[in-house]
Amino acid sequence: MTDSSPTATQTPRTGKPGPFNRIRSFFREAAPSIKQQRIIALILLICQGGITVSGSIVRVTGSGLGCETWPNCHAGSLVPVPGAAPWIHQVIEFGNRLLTFVVAAAAIAAIVAMHMAKRRFELKLYAWLSIAGIAVQAVLGAISVFMDLHWWAVAIHFIPSMILVWIAAMLYSRIKEADDGTRTPELSDAIRYLAIAAVVGLSVVLMTGTMVTGSGVHAGDAGVGMEGRLDIDTKLMAYIHAGCMYVYVLFTVIVQVLLYRKNASDAAKKAGWVLIACIIIQWAIGVFQFYMGVPRWTIPFHIGMSSVVTAYTALLYAHGIVRAGGTSGLETGSPAGDVKREKRQKALAAR
Repeated sequence: MTDSSPTATQTPRTGKPGPFNRIRSFFREAAPSIKQQRIIALILLICQGGITVSGSIVRVTGSGLGCETWPNCHAGSLVPVPGAAPWIHQVIEFGNRLLTFVVAAAAIAAIVAMHMAKRRFELKLYAWLSIAGIAVQAVLGAISVFMDLHWWAVAIHFIPSMILVWIAAMLYSRIKEADDGTRTPELSDAIRYLAIAAVVGLSVVLMTGTMVTGSGVHAGDAGVGMEGRLDIDTKLMAYIHAGCMYVYVLFTVIVQVLLYRKNASDAAKKAGWVLIACIIIQWAIGVFQFYMGVPRWTIPFHIGMSSVVTAYTALLYAHGIVRAGGTSGLETGSPAGDVKREKRQKALAAR
């Protein structure tokens, strides 16, 4: 007598694989295309930049202590509590915390996509660094709350965000390169060294920018005032920040000029022009802020453009060394991923 009962991988009525096993089979067998991988990476990049904007909204609305503890919003409650703080402050701060899960979901999707497509170690590393960075950011966010939004605690919460934007931009850029290609300098040593100098310049610009904010009027909580702020003249700090910005611009412009003199690729030249345009926009916002007394509504725009400038700096930097000479026409970017993708397509056609 044979056992006719459904197996663990079958539904009782139809004998077909259950939904859980179909999902598991999909992740085991499928391999996303380069286009699909880049869409996921782009979503991650937008999320990494977007959460910095939401963080700036927390600051300018004075909502930083709308949730006064962490990981709970208030003692004994994970969610906002009526009357514990102004409701709008609680909603803004709690909403910013919830966005962390959206960014984490995008990072996890990138990890899964890179492994499903059997991409090279470099791309998997970018994806894993993204989720690790999000975890670190959660801890730094908690520290800033426990330190009552002291300027240095907020600053160390912002800088890693820019690093995560850079990582996401590098992932987005590198995905299109074939895994079996050879790392080849696309730009001359002089251009690459100047590009590195520009990156260092950008880092200093971002750090001095946090010091301008740290000495300014927007403390991050409506009741904090100037307590915990950087005790330095904001106008002087703004001049230092602007000076660092001009040095960064100088290196970037020199790189762009050399891209034309050395007959660099059109993609590299385009990235350079877009970056210069973004820097000009950011400069204009900064000048407006300086002469208008830093209106609250301008800060999210300035922070958002910081992410854009950082991302395009990474995209330009990525042209320095590329993978060339790999297998052409790869759908997944990986020879092993294409084999996996072909097997699945054959299996689907046979059903």
